[in-house]
Amino acid sequence: MSCTMPDPITTDVAVIGGGIVGLGIAWEAQRTGRRVVVIDPAPGSGATFAAAGMLAPVSELHYQEEDLLELTLASAERWPGFAASLSGGSHAETGLRSTPTLVLGADAADRQALADLCEAQQRHGLETTRLGIREARAREPMLAPHLAAAYLVPRDHQVDPRAVAAAIAARLAEVAAARGEPHPGRTLVHASAVALLHEDPDDTRSRVAGVLLEDGREVRAGETVLANGLGAADVAGLPEGLALPLRPVYGDILRLRVPESLRPLTTATLRGLVRGLPVYVVPRNDGTVVIGATSREDGAPGVSAGGVHQLLRDAQVLLPAVAELELLETTARARPGTPDNAPLLGRVAGAAGTEVPGLVIATGFFRHGVLLAPIAAHITTELLDGRSNPAWAHFRPDRFSPALHPQEIS
Repeated sequence: MSCTMPDPITTDVAVIGGGIVGLGIAWEAQRTGRRVVVIDPAPGSGATFAAAGMLAPVSELHYQEEDLLELTLASAERWPGFAASLSGGSHAETGLRSTPTLVLGADAADRQALADLCEAQQRHGLETTRLGIREARAREPMLAPHLAAAYLVPRDHQVDPRAVAAAIAARLAEVAAARGEPHPGRTLVHASAVALLHEDPDDTRSRVAGVLLEDGREVRAGETVLANGLGAADVAGLPEGLALPLRPVYGDILRLRVPESLRPLTTATLRGLVRGLPVYVVPRNDGTVVIGATSREDGAPGVSAGGVHQLLRDAQVLLPAVAELELLETTARARPGTPDNAPLLGRVAGAAGTEVPGLVIATGFFRHGVLLAPIAAHITTELLDGRSNPAWAHFRPDRFSPALHPQEIS
């Protein structure tokens, strides 16, 4: 009895990774008229599943990460149009909310730390306004009365990453079916990618021609986008000499239901410092809130009991009524960090000042994956069109691979 492999899946763009970045890239590529296939054993179940969805380029500004600011600001501007592009489908809800962010400090040391951060933000021309505690509580009456500092960040908003992922997945299939593409159900391939396929199997710097799946099937593609987070470094067939220095940074996330009697618990997203520790409370349209901000590099994938305790304790300092909420879910996921905490985004240097054709890498987004999804999609689509913007050259995915000489690429 002989076994025959099914015919390869043929597409214009194969996207490895079904998180919000990979799905966003697939959606933008499809909107340009390209056929797309997203390859992921469980789309939307990784870091996207846990993410709180803060679109916060201002309050997310960190010292020594100023190079990211232009990228995060550009992506925040794109979010309304990106969300609007998903309208009209069967899962059009994205949870995009344009309510502001309140940044809060619990004690005198937190107040000084926030004052220093506000000064840095204002040096960059970012809009941040200091509020009195009475003024802050007039905006959000559930806030604790004895907080030490409050700042209003009007342009830092939020979105629901789970809803966005579901909306994109649905729209990809709907558009493919409406175009009459063969096998539109293959828009999402529920499998793991094990290797990149090259035109010359003996030369990993030759054109990437598609993807080999774990079950032996092949996806043949004109362009392949590697956007599967931490898994990117494990895909075989990466260009020789390419280093993708990704590290897992775990975060614990809580979801709680707000009783009707306490709604709205908060209309703004709250970001706090409590005894120097960050905590955030993000309201959702369905009457729940998301609480998070832990960051662990201990390699432990499960939910940390200490992290849950810390989050509930510190959230109650900002909002005492948190103690009366119903705890629905505790989740932990790893985000892909890089040595400089900036993404690996772009093409890869090949030989003699050229780039490896047919391959774009989009990973290492760390805590900014949701915020940066629209700009990652835009930059990738420009690369697919043969264009590149020098402004984003310092995010090249080969910048930690000096043997490839990426600086020689014009």
